[in-house]
Amino acid sequence: MIDSIAYLRTPAAIRERAEQMLKYVEDGRSQWFALDAQGLEAAVQATLAVTHKRFANPAAIPFHSRWRHFESGGHDRWAALAPRLAALPKEEVARRRMDLAVVSVLLDAGAGPTWSYREAAQFGGVGGETYARSEGLGVASFHMFASGAFSRDPKGDPLRVDAERLAKLTPMDIAMGFQVKAHNVLTGLEGRAELLRKLGSVGLDRPGALLDAIEKKDGEVKAASILAAVLDKLSPIWPSPVGDVWKHPVIGLVPFHKLSQWMSYSLVEPLEGAGLKVVELDALTGLPEYRNGGLLGDSGALRPKQSSLLTKSFAPGDEPIVEWRALTVALLDRVGAHVRLHLGMDAKQLPLVKVLEAGTWFAGRVLAAERRPGGGPPIAVTSDGTVF
Repeated sequence: MIDSIAYLRTPAAIRERAEQMLKYVEDGRSQWFALDAQGLEAAVQATLAVTHKRFANPAAIPFHSRWRHFESGGHDRWAALAPRLAALPKEEVARRRMDLAVVSVLLDAGAGPTWSYREAAQFGGVGGETYARSEGLGVASFHMFASGAFSRDPKGDPLRVDAERLAKLTPMDIAMGFQVKAHNVLTGLEGRAELLRKLGSVGLDRPGALLDAIEKKDGEVKAASILAAVLDKLSPIWPSPVGDVWKHPVIGLVPFHKLSQWMSYSLVEPLEGAGLKVVELDALTGLPEYRNGGLLGDSGALRPKQSSLLTKSFAPGDEPIVEWRALTVALLDRVGAHVRLHLGMDAKQLPLVKVLEAGTWFAGRVLAAERRPGGGPPIAVTSDGTVF
């Protein structure tokens, strides 16, 4: 079995190991999960219901990326900010958008059930709106960026992220930017600050330097090349040398690179803004996180074999979590294929990244809200804000 770091960093490895896990469960060998075809169709129907509600025209479905959270509440915050950068070359604007996306994605680990962010009236907002979870984290990190919190020159040139500033970032800086107080607790505050400090020491003068590190050919960028650059340049910040890779007792090492793929998806729009064409988007996988995984659990596509799966809290490396995440990757491909079939679209018209947005992520949230107070996931995973 190939277990080199180079192999484990590829989207092909993520899919291959996920498919091995799916076969393992299909064969009845898992002590944790069983598959249910009717439940998988229920997941498809839940995704379609959300898709039809959110998008009257399926052709208008955007990418699943951090940029959608910057549009929370119907306010296009970047569009309101962009005129301040109008005099810059498009490549430099792209670098600054990548600055923002990278930092914001790294701050996007679960916020916890009680935290929220109240937005002031600026950047297209009407004021007084409150956001929680991923939307709140996105809006809060956007405002930190807009205020110059990540810039070495916050007054003269605020709309950028510089390594020297990140290297000095403290948990208190994050707490202030995210409105953390005794009654508004944000999970993993120290872990988030540590991630950004590590980002400041990876050897890039700024996150936007990824624009120059990503392989390009004839004006095109392969999606897998974005992930390769992210994993290569940012590898020193991963909690382990191999990153989001976990050991299963039968399948062996199982890679996911969830946050790195989320970041890669979030760099597509800045790259396109620089005049590059991003191709082969479906080389990347679905994101194995608790909303997509929760959709499969709550729809009945994945059936627990042990009651403890729904009552205990697990660590990211625990066997049931590794299985749950791998099954999420494999089954999201199948959900995507069924959704396209129902909508009469092909993979080019509706790549997986758009199925996630259409979507599986929102359907997971809807089902969670129907089944549990607070809308948490069906399976609890302990996180310190650094889980990739």
